[in-house]
Amino acid sequence: MRNEDERLWPVDLARLAGISTQQVRNYEEAGVLPPAARTASGYRAFTAVHRRALLAYRALLRGFGPVTATGIMRAVHAGDIPAALALVDAAHAALHEERTALRATSAALETLTEGPPDELPRSGLRIGEVAALLGVRTSALRVWEAAGLIAPERERVTGYRVYRPVDVRDARLIHTLRRSHYLLDQIRPVLDGLRREGSSEALRAAIATRGEMLTARTRAMLSGAGRLDDYLEGTGE
Repeated sequence: MRNEDERLWPVDLARLAGISTQQVRNYEEAGVLPPAARTASGYRAFTAVHRRALLAYRALLRGFGPVTATGIMRAVHAGDIPAALALVDAAHAALHEERTALRATSAALETLTEGPPDELPRSGLRIGEVAALLGVRTSALRVWEAAGLIAPERERVTGYRVYRPVDVRDARLIHTLRRSHYLLDQIRPVLDGLRREGSSEALRAAIATRGEMLTARTRAMLSGAGRLDDYLEGTGE
């Protein structure tokens, strides 16, 4: 077991984390590490507490990213544990929302990408008919068109919009994703991929890959939270 009063130098912490001694100094200045004592000659002298703080931060970094991880450690060293834990909670909530949206996308693809409904006329539908079919306002369809997500044809004589079955399919997919709080810019690559591949298989593969990434990040966040808890226990918080 390490002595809590054991003196450690920047190079010791640098070797522990696989970083430079300058980065160790930067961590202290940024509040990621608690303030270090100084020797008579002005050198930083760290302890086992700094070692645990460094391990906690590096673990948090992998799951929460630099901004949130830094915010958590700063809050801890400022004595505001509730604020630190609130940042942890917020990151988990954001990940949950992304996972929920991913499931919604998967469900949307399963129900909407098998092809347009057989009952739609091949000649197409007018904007009011599509709006009634989806249960949206015609203004929503115009917004999606202005954003470049759908591009209905126009009748030569009247200039009225004509939604082909594939346009209705895309509009249904947009509507489903919007209800899951997807932004228009987030929907665009889904539609682009669907149109490019001509089927949902490539998108299903992308969703599966993203799901694996979310699982890996969740585990990294849990590991980081565990290190943080160890650090808090050791500091008596």
